[in-house]
Amino acid sequence: MIELTRLNGSRLSINCDLIKYADSAPDTVLTLVTGEKLVVLEARAEVTKRILEYRASILRCAWPDAGTALSAKGAHSSQELAAEAAKATT
Repeated sequence: MIELTRLNGSRLSINCDLIKYADSAPDTVLTLVTGEKLVVLEARAEVTKRILEYRASILRCAWPDAGTALSAKGAHSSQELAAEAAKATT
């Protein structure tokens, strides 16, 4: 869940998986999959940032070694590409 601020200053936590879309007109209006609309103080870009941070935190909890594994995979892929390039030039 992400924390946002209503126009009256009260804080609310919202399940970001329920957000269907966000508009900036000029206030940020979140439309939920239920059809409910919420107006929040945060800019649309800030809402998006918080959603991405929240989802990244879930992935870090679910797969704590992801960074190491992805780095190793990237290094391995780079080595394979270098080997293929060397074969192509010889």
